[in-house]
Amino acid sequence: MNPQAMTQEQIRQTGIELLARHLGPVGMIRFFQQSETGWGNYTKERHQWLGRPHKDVKTLAEEIIATRRNALQ
Repeated sequence: MNPQAMTQEQIRQTGIELLARHLGPVGMIRFFQQSETGWGNYTKERHQWLGRPHKDVKTLAEEIIATRRNALQ
């Protein structure tokens, strides 16, 4: 079974079969209940939860590079 060669439906069906086999019907239902889709827009709202302002990729990369340079000194 090569997941990269499988369709989305095949992956979904295989996942359900594995959950049912390993967790049983009740465990599978409990897993689905814990994994249901949430609400909101994580991409826009995550900075509120992370406690810092949104940074673009360039700024973040510059900070990482500066931190690594400082660690080498």
